[in-house]
Amino acid sequence: MLKKFLYFILFTIITFILIIAFNFQKDIPLENLKKKWTNEESEYLDLNGMKVHYRDEGQGEPIVLIHGTAASLHTWDDWTNELKKNYRVIRMDIPAFGLTGPDPEHDYSIKNYTDFIDGFVNKIGLNGFALAGNSLGGQIAWNYAADHPTKVKELILLDPAGYPSSKAKPLIFQIAKTPILNVLVKYITPISIIRKNIEEVYFDDSKVSDALVKRYHEMSLRAGNRDAFIARVKTVFDDTSEKLKSIKSPSLIIWGKEDYWIPVELAPKYHNDIPNSELFIMEKVGHVPMEENPDKSVQRTIEFLEKN
Repeated sequence: MLKKFLYFILFTIITFILIIAFNFQKDIPLENLKKKWTNEESEYLDLNGMKVHYRDEGQGEPIVLIHGTAASLHTWDDWTNELKKNYRVIRMDIPAFGLTGPDPEHDYSIKNYTDFIDGFVNKIGLNGFALAGNSLGGQIAWNYAADHPTKVKELILLDPAGYPSSKAKPLIFQIAKTPILNVLVKYITPISIIRKNIEEVYFDDSKVSDALVKRYHEMSLRAGNRDAFIARVKTVFDDTSEKLKSIKSPSLIIWGKEDYWIPVELAPKYHNDIPNSELFIMEKVGHVPMEENPDKSVQRTIEFLEKN
């Protein structure tokens, strides 16, 4: 029996090695990604040992936009095109993602992210601004607003993370947290898996274009981003939801009714806990309203900003 068991273990190890060997995907050099995914608005800022990729466009009252897990500042392209007509729009690739890449200290706690945002806005000279965030970016945004009430004039949350939830995590998150299996995430990142994840994030799969999938896929292959994704997913969850009750900023909560990743049932909890808040549920929209229905979500945001 012992001999059979050892043969089974050996067979499993060899199979695992062959899977990696035949499906291995190299990182894409940063310079190659820069050529494709930067434009004349792209700038870099030295902060905490990183060169942070960001864009600062338009004039008027400033609004800072924070993307979610595995995304990049490009997730706000449609919003920016509309907002920059009357606002100064600042967005960045947060540590672990996009062209900014991994944090040198490998610290992906919410506290470190809020410190990063504070360092960033201080470096570019912002004292008061509107702040918007989606998913992980939403969790960072509301924590920042609670910690820096004099800086955040208005808060916009789109399907934010941060409340404990019993809902099972998406498959890619479960794999990334599982020893041995997470090696697959580190070395094998087929574009088909990226497409499946985006189709989970969107309600309307017809809006998941090849160009969209390619952008997410190539950003995931930036050197260090796959390790950083695993480290972020494995970061111990810190429940700071009690801080929501202390937020002073007028707040708008936008939620896709068909969000598969963070269920809409949590939306009323945010609305009830944030004192001066409005809730806007979007029909036939998933986890990323600013991508899936940018026109409606940005228009509701502009209405909110104009009256506050």
